[in-house]
Amino acid sequence: MKDTASLGLDGIGKVFHNLSYDELFEHEKARGEGRVTENGTFSVDTGIFTGRSPKDKYFVNQDPSNKYIAWGKINHPISKELFDKLLKKAKAQLSGKDIYVQDAYAGSSQSSRRAVRFISEVAWQAHFVKNMFIRPNESELENFKPDFTIYNACKCANDEWQKDGLNSEVFVIFNIEENVGVIGGTWYGGEMKKGIFSMMNYWLPLENKFPMHCSANVGKGGDTALFFGLSGTGKTTLSTDPHRALIGDDEHGWDDEGVFNFEGGCYAKCINLSAENEPEIYAAIRKNALLENVVIDGSGKVDY
Repeated sequence: MKDTASLGLDGIGKVFHNLSYDELFEHEKARGEGRVTENGTFSVDTGIFTGRSPKDKYFVNQDPSNKYIAWGKINHPISKELFDKLLKKAKAQLSGKDIYVQDAYAGSSQSSRRAVRFISEVAWQAHFVKNMFIRPNESELENFKPDFTIYNACKCANDEWQKDGLNSEVFVIFNIEENVGVIGGTWYGGEMKKGIFSMMNYWLPLENKFPMHCSANVGKGGDTALFFGLSGTGKTTLSTDPHRALIGDDEHGWDDEGVFNFEGGCYAKCINLSAENEPEIYAAIRKNALLENVVIDGSGKVDY
């Protein structure tokens, strides 16, 4: 990566920019970030957080974005001063180290997509992003300019959270005016995914476009079906119909071009997964996929 100054970090070691799957796999193994299963899938443990921390999600309360945010139990306000303090803390964590930079698109519709840059010191989190979002081609990467940047400093936590009036040491914070998001105190990969979903939910309605938490597929006649529901209620399973083409399993938008996926991959729950009941999902778990928080025996076999 040529323009390392744009990352805003001090004393960077090596910058691993948009590594291939094979390169990420070798980094994950060499750094001991997880285990390889019997069929070559890399598996990681996200620690005490195996899901999102919605009470630790904050947006900077500033004009003009504060006029368009649905403040409440999920979207909590944070001051610009506190955001800057936590951003500085996150950047200090990431500085002086080898880091991974992954560039991706959110939104398969050309007129609605956003370019997002993810910065982390953990190889599997770059792998997660590569799987989860839409991968730019070589020519797009040459001219890639991020519309939004996420600093994932999962290894640092806010030990002054009580003094700062926050919910816990975890912080998932967004500055819409500066197009920056920061994650700290949690290793859960889904915070990156859902963080960008939150931003798409902010951006698209202002363009008269409809963001949706649903899975989607399309029939041979061009008929699109949408499956709405909370996480874990069967959206992915219903959308992976062998007689219909999958659009996506979780996050979509609806603009003048039609229904489009925000993502480039699927994020399915694996509990009680079997080849008999959910063959498409089961078959997708192979090399280059990523498993989180599953039980593996000594031989590398996964117990779903």
